[in-house]
Amino acid sequence: MSHAVLLLLMLIAEAALGYPRGWPHPVVAVGALIAALEQRWNRGDARRQRIAGVALLAVLVLASAAVGSAIERIAGDGWALVIVVAAGTTGLAQRSLDEHVVAVLRPLSVGDLPAARTAVGRIVGRDTATLDDAGIATAAIESLAESFCDGVVAPAFWFLLGGLPGLFAAKAINTADSMIGHRTPRYRWFGWAAARADDGVNWIPARLSGGLICLAGRGGWRTMVRDARHHASPNGGWPEAAMAGALGCRLGGPVRYDGEPAPRATLGEGPRPDARDLLRAVRVYRMACGSLWLVVGGIAWLR
Repeated sequence: MSHAVLLLLMLIAEAALGYPRGWPHPVVAVGALIAALEQRWNRGDARRQRIAGVALLAVLVLASAAVGSAIERIAGDGWALVIVVAAGTTGLAQRSLDEHVVAVLRPLSVGDLPAARTAVGRIVGRDTATLDDAGIATAAIESLAESFCDGVVAPAFWFLLGGLPGLFAAKAINTADSMIGHRTPRYRWFGWAAARADDGVNWIPARLSGGLICLAGRGGWRTMVRDARHHASPNGGWPEAAMAGALGCRLGGPVRYDGEPAPRATLGEGPRPDARDLLRAVRVYRMACGSLWLVVGGIAWLR
């Protein structure tokens, strides 16, 4: 069975069922390995830290790809491929992303800002204690757009190219970047390889994500092409600018992290978003996921 057929089954299964609540997620094991190696290897001068960070990334990628390859060999062909489908759903986040953003939308829609701030604080890293309704909607929409790339399109893309080994390796890189790919004194050099690898892994998926959002939102192309490059990330600006254009609102702008102001470029034109725009963003996201299914289904049919 082709990777495209298996991927389509994964996307449908994950959207319908999600990940069982209470079950340990494989990402937790990857995170535990990263944390253990970081404690042991992140020391010495900048050169030693950078080399150690490269070594950590190599261990993660090789181990993750080996696990994916072993699962595929065990499954073989036929009905046992359900094992591959089940394993692949752990690398996707369509349903969980939808649920987390809807958890922000519900209180925001009725003006319950404290509850909305608590909910959005679960999916963004910025300070949320003083966000107004526009700030909450902005944070949730930006997270939804960027996570569409990181949690849906990128793992799907790498599964198409490399099966479970490709998907698991890409997910491990993404996890490493989220944990150690920060420009802080502790991780500036040790996390350098993880950050650069994540940029490379998401380069094509980010642009595909932006295109799917524009298709789903029936617009936003001009805003995406014009404003994506203004984002601090080489990839994050594509889906975020696409969403800003599709909604006809303005995202980005200054925020605060750990009490410190962080200037950011604005993306898009128009008013700051509100709860109604967040609802529209959720609808665009769902249609973008559906568009991805159609693309994958078309690839499966052509093959």
